[in-house]
Order: sequence, then structure tokens, then C-alpha cells
Amino acid sequence: MNQRALLLVNRHSRHGQKNLSQAIDRLKSLGLELIEEAIDDPMKVSDTIRNYRHQVDLVIVGGGDGTLNAAVDGIVDTQLPLGVLPLGTANDLARTLSIPTSIPEACAVIASGQTRRIDLGWVNGKYFFNVASLGLSVQITQKLTKESKRRWGVLAYAATAIQVVWQSRPFRAEICLNGESIQVKTVQIAVGNGRYYGGGMAVTHDATIDDQTLDLYSLELRHWWQMLMLLPTMRKGTHTELSSVRSLHGQEFEVSTRKHLPINTDGEITTYTPARFRVIPSAIAVLVPKP
Repeated sequence: MNQRALLLVNRHSRHGQKNLSQAIDRLKSLGLELIEEAIDDPMKVSDTIRNYRHQVDLVIVGGGDGTLNAAVDGIVDTQLPLGVLPLGTANDLARTLSIPTSIPEACAVIASGQTRRIDLGWVNGKYFFNVASLGLSVQITQKLTKESKRRWGVLAYAATAIQVVWQSRPFRAEICLNGESIQVKTVQIAVGNGRYYGGGMAVTHDATIDDQTLDLYSLELRHWWQMLMLLPTMRKGTHTELSSVRSLHGQEFEVSTRKHLPINTDGEITTYTPARFRVIPSAIAVLVPKP
């Protein structure tokens, strides 16, 4: 008996419309019976998943990290396995899970049925796959346009970062971990659940998405030009070895600031400080390549 899958595709993602027909044909040829629903309103994605919970065996989400994040509540509530079709710009969750960006290969991964339980991050009631952050990354998110992502792909992230970095100003924050209070002056605090974010930057070189641990870093730079020197190390995740970067690991963090600062989760601004972060171990099952 063929498996029945709910296929949710963001047709406005970078490759959504162009690759949709190819993905549908490939999935059907691999024996999947599809129920197709377009993603017109991200706020309704999780409700759509809940509505089909007794009619399908898995959920396939086609789009980028923001589209996947819109579906996460529904995946948690129904515990349906998640198949990832990387149709976005950055596709950082797919990168973390070694899911190929080739549509035929990604479809083959989904059809193989190999699942892996992964952790989720949580901040102020909002789940995230990759990273939640405040400071410089929020400024990048606010400046990054859909048009630039569609035109330049992952290069848009680097180009936008260079534009905003010289305007960034340090802010003071208090980080609480295991009852200890740490006062920092920083341009960015990022809390990672997975390894990659922001178009391929790494939270730290050895982060995994199922280690039941959150990885926090704080960029405590004195001069804006230090950020330009730091960017290459952030691609490899070796920035946490530098003296200007504070690195912490734990299952729960609290971050507070004098003013309420916006927090970016998987590329979307969803909450504000003060913030409580925690890891949700083995929260959902995702279809991944066989070892």
C-alpha cells in the first residue's frame, strides 16, 4: 500500500514554482500518493497539517527555512514524519541534515522512509529548527528582501551583512545559565539548535541537531571592522575559538536587555526580549538520507 503524503509548497519560495511539477512527478513515481495544498498564509500552515492528521502518513514541506518554521507547530502536535523539499534560498535545515538540494535526490530521501529524531529549539513559546538570535542578524533580516534572495541566492546574505555591519552598535545584555548571571556588551547573541543558519554559517563547528544541547555565542567586538575579519570563520564555525566571541552550551538560557529587542527565529522576527530559550529533545521525526 502506497504511503499518503500531505504536500505543502510555498510557491513564492526561490525555487517553489519552478520545481514543483518536477517534485510532484518524482514523488508519484516513487510510490507516494499526494494530497496537495498551497501555502498562501503561513499562519494557517500548522492548522492545515492538523486537519489532515488522520488522513496522511507524512508531511512534505517544500520551501525554505521560514516555510518549514511555519509548519513546525503542526508537526509537533501531530507527530507526523517530516519530509523536506529544499526549495528556498538558504535551506539551512536541509544542509544540517545532509539532505541534497537536487529535487530528484531529495524526493528519493523522502521516499526511502529513513527517519531521524531531532531536537527543536524553543524561545518564548516559539519553536525553531536552526537558530534564534538578536542584534546584528535581526538587522540583516530586516534589510534582506525577497527580491535580493530570489536574484542572488545565498550571496544576498553576505552582501546584506556587509551593508549593515558598519552600522551595528553594541548593546548590553544579561545571559543566565545554570543560575549564573553573565553581563555582556555585544553586537549579536545567537542560540543554535542545529548547525547551520543564515545561508551556511555555522553556530559552531561541532553542533548537531540531536545532541539535546543549545549552543550560544555572543559577538563581543569593540570595532565594526572586526566583524569583517570574523565573517570567514563563521562559515566554518571556528569563530567560537576567538577571544572576542563568548561561547556557552546548555539546555536552557535566559537573555534580558534594557530595551525590548526583536528576536529572529529561522529567519523571521517572532518574539522579543526578555527571552527564555530551551531545547526540546527528540521533538520530531524527519526523513533523512540513509547512513
